[in-house]
Amino acid sequence: MDHKASVRERVWSELRKVAVPDSRFHFDFGEFIADFEGGDAAVARLVDHRYYQQASFVFITPDNCLDRLRLKALQDGKTILMTTYSIKRGFFLLDPSKIDPELYLYASTLDGMERVAQHVALSDIAKMPTVEYMVTGTGAINHAGVRFGKGHGFFDAEWGMLYQLGRISTATPSAAVVHDCQVLDETLTPEVFDTVADVIFTPTRTIEVDAPHKPTCGIIWDRMDAHMYDTIPPLQELKAMGL
Repeated sequence: MDHKASVRERVWSELRKVAVPDSRFHFDFGEFIADFEGGDAAVARLVDHRYYQQASFVFITPDNCLDRLRLKALQDGKTILMTTYSIKRGFFLLDPSKIDPELYLYASTLDGMERVAQHVALSDIAKMPTVEYMVTGTGAINHAGVRFGKGHGFFDAEWGMLYQLGRISTATPSAAVVHDCQVLDETLTPEVFDTVADVIFTPTRTIEVDAPHKPTCGIIWDRMDAHMYDTIPPLQELKAMGL
C-alpha cells in the first residue's frame, strides 16, 4: 500500500499541471478522477475503437474525464449503466430512448444524471442484458493495464458486483481513459480482485494490453472494508441476495 501511495503522489504532482480542477474537490485527486487537457482526443480514440463501436450497453464510471463520453454514448443510442457518489447512491440507467435528446448534455453530468436517469437495484440489473463494455478513469496505470485509482477500490467493487450478477465475464473488455502523464513504465502487481484494462486511451496513444488480468472472485467479503460495506447499499443488497 505504501508503494501504491507513492505512485499516486508522484503521478498526481504531474497531473496537477494538466488537470481541470473540480468545483467541489479542487485538486484533491484522492476524492475524484480529474478531467485533463487533451481529454477530447482521448475520448475520440475510445469512440473510434472496436470495443465501443461493437457495444450497445456500456458501463461508464462517474469520473470527470468521462462526461463527454457519456454524452457521445447517448447521442450514439447506447444505453449507459453507471454509479454515482462512490456507489453510495447506487446504480443508475441512462436509456437514450427514454430521455429527451435536448437533455442529453444535462443527463451526461453527475447532477443531471441523478435527475434524469432511472435508479436501478441489483435485482433490476440482474434481469438486464449483459454489459458489453466497462469504461473508467483512474489515478495511474502502467502499460500492462494495472490501475491504481484513488485508493478506494470502487471500480473493482463495481466489477465484482456485476460479475456476481452474471452481467459481465472475463471476456468483457475494460478501458481506462487517462492523460499520458498517468501512464507508467514500471511494474505494478495487481491484487486478485484488481481489474486490469484491456486498452488505455490517452490524448496521444491507444495502448492495447496483452492478456489482461480479469478477476473472477467477485466480492471477497472477508476482505471487504467494513466502512465501505456499511456505506454502500448495493454491497448490502448483493450480500442479502446470497451472491
